[in-house]
Amino acid sequence: MTDGDDGFPSLDETDIALLEYIETDFDVNLEVLSNELDLSKSAVHYRLNKLKDHGVIQGVSADLNPLAFGLDMTMITNVSVTHESGYAEDIGEELASLPGVQQVYYTMGDADFVVIARLQNREQVNGLINAIVAIDGVNETTSRFVMRELKTDSRALSNMSETMHGEVLDDD
Repeated sequence: MTDGDDGFPSLDETDIALLEYIETDFDVNLEVLSNELDLSKSAVHYRLNKLKDHGVIQGVSADLNPLAFGLDMTMITNVSVTHESGYAEDIGEELASLPGVQQVYYTMGDADFVVIARLQNREQVNGLINAIVAIDGVNETTSRFVMRELKTDSRALSNMSETMHGEVLDDD
């Protein structure tokens, strides 16, 4: 595993296979991974630690169902702001700190930021919109509400095509 131009390590086919297994189920034990990948348990453990150390694996968390907490309202909000020095970081950090906000993207195009939030009711929606427009530099917001989720999947490797997988391996 060597560092690539982007600071991340170059990955081989074994790394990709290992990451595919743990991305689907991090609870899988070393013995199963060892058998599936035809590696010793210590080799699997070593590779996992290297992938963590190099920032490829960012953390381990449970995949919780937001509906179990009544978070059945998903709001997607475009935010337009005044362009002043440092606005992207300052306003982005403020948006990210608001309760209910799950994702914040700094974008190019019609909006400067896209905010994705999960909330329980209209009162929380109104509170979040009020909090967003109260941020110094925010000029305008437009929101959409998700009526039905067709796909919600944060896995990286599972959503890649064979060509995309090949691009990862071609960086060697």
